[in-house]
Amino acid sequence: MAQIITAFIALVTALLTLIPQSPGPSLPHLDKLAHFLAFAALAAPLAWRHPRHWWAVALGALAYGGLIEIIQPLTGRSAEFGDLLADALGAFCGAFLAARFGRWRPA
Repeated sequence: MAQIITAFIALVTALLTLIPQSPGPSLPHLDKLAHFLAFAALAAPLAWRHPRHWWAVALGALAYGGLIEIIQPLTGRSAEFGDLLADALGAFCGAFLAARFGRWRPA
């Protein structure tokens, strides 16, 4: 089940980060918060299911974020190091916290 949830979150994240942005004002920090929360949510299910490998889950989520940043210029969006940093922080925080809670679940 964790794999299905992760795949769904990955798909939604890709859609939201790769579709062209609509013009208009945006709040600068809200974008980084959205990246943080999306990648925390992406890493959490697998880290909860496999708590001993939380760091590998976080690295995988970060690699996915890097791939998205590489692809974004091809879709009319801009790649930003700040987005990748927010992805990394979210992935590691989400994986770490989920792993801590995952260790408490019954076997």
